[in-house]
Amino acid sequence: MMPLILIFVIFYFLLLRPQQKRAKEHEAMVAALKPGDEVVTNGGIYGKITRVGEDAITVEIAEKVRVRVTPASVSRKVGDEPTK
Repeated sequence: MMPLILIFVIFYFLLLRPQQKRAKEHEAMVAALKPGDEVVTNGGIYGKITRVGEDAITVEIAEKVRVRVTPASVSRKVGDEPTK
């Protein structure tokens, strides 16, 4: 029984905890997004945020070309280190 508990504890600290930490960091980054921020989406598209709503963010990817994306699809701000 003890080895099973030990395996679970190791699994938690090596896999689950870092993943939870990254998720919290991503949520904080998304909550701090504002118009003018340059971002990269999960699809690799670079753009500048023009509008932030509750359920969608408008990103300008070229002059007069804007797309609406979900906040969760923004992977990082341009200039920030990519999450590992």
